[in-house]
Amino acid sequence: MIVGQAIHLPNSRLQCCNHSDWTIQNRSWYNLQHHFRRIIKPGALVMKSWFLLPLLFLACCCHGTFSCPALCKCYISPRKTEVVCNEVPLTQFPSYGLPSNTTSLTIQFTNISSISEQHLRATPLLQELYLYNNNLSTLPSDLFRGVPHLFSVALSDNTLDQLPANVFSHAPLRDLVLKNNLISGVDANWLPDNSNLTWLDLSGNHLTAVPTALFQKLRHLKNLDLSHNRLEKLPPNSLHPLTKLERLMLEGNKLSTLDVSTFSNNLNLTHLFLLENRLGQLPPTLFHGLPNLAHLSLNDNLLSHIPPGLLDQLHSIDEQGLDLTVNPWVCDGKVEYLWRWLQKNQKKVFLADDIRCASPESLKQRSVMSLTDSELGL
Repeated sequence: MIVGQAIHLPNSRLQCCNHSDWTIQNRSWYNLQHHFRRIIKPGALVMKSWFLLPLLFLACCCHGTFSCPALCKCYISPRKTEVVCNEVPLTQFPSYGLPSNTTSLTIQFTNISSISEQHLRATPLLQELYLYNNNLSTLPSDLFRGVPHLFSVALSDNTLDQLPANVFSHAPLRDLVLKNNLISGVDANWLPDNSNLTWLDLSGNHLTAVPTALFQKLRHLKNLDLSHNRLEKLPPNSLHPLTKLERLMLEGNKLSTLDVSTFSNNLNLTHLFLLENRLGQLPPTLFHGLPNLAHLSLNDNLLSHIPPGLLDQLHSIDEQGLDLTVNPWVCDGKVEYLWRWLQKNQKKVFLADDIRCASPESLKQRSVMSLTDSELGL
């Protein structure tokens, strides 16, 4: 074998489970041996006993380039080195054996309670970091300083509360998921002034407000999830910097009303989720600046009427893309606009027959669509 010649296994994916357990996926030992034979040139040292090949590969996998932390699994392909530590009794970051060329690292369902810049600096090519369901309560401000290629971070289901300034400023992040933590306040200084984020998930936290200054740094954002927090209002114009926003999830909050200008600068919005709030009144032109809106969820609110004109500009709504169910509709003369709109646009409405009257008593549980002119006093 020519000294220094690289060994490549095209179209293969290597898995090193730990320092004594490993497998080769998608390639038999016969094919591996055949590959070794092809790179041995005439006149070079010929290894007559192919029984040494498994030992050679094992040594390489477990002590060299293909090392892997104990209790974890490593998947190696030509373009990606992935390390997964899933549901194992880890209490500390798995530094020993972590390949320096790791591009994706997943640590989930463990007892890890801390992570440092030094831990991540050992993997300078890291692109994806997924730390689900651990015991992380805080992060150091310089955590991502040594991973300049990191673009995706997910920290769901930890116990994160207060996070330091600049914590997400040292890497070109595109996706940031912080769902299901204990975060009660968001600091605009978490992020750089011109953040590359296109996806931000803060759902399932304890937020009562989100500073407008944060949105001013998110001019590339396409997906924003603020669902299942404690938001009671959105300041007028607070969403205006998000001109590229496509999906906005606000369900499961305590919103009781929305300013007429709330979405007026979000022309690219296609999906808007307002279900499970306390919305009782809506401005008649609230959705008029959303020419691309394909899905609108208003179910499970406190709507008794909607103002004439509210739904008139929803020209792009998908079939069954509008949900108005589970609201306390009052079926009197003021419901006429909704009643007529449903007659003309039934295909756009999800479970149109389940939009039912809450009052008066004589019409209770009647489908709004089934009402007659005389029943509405028209």
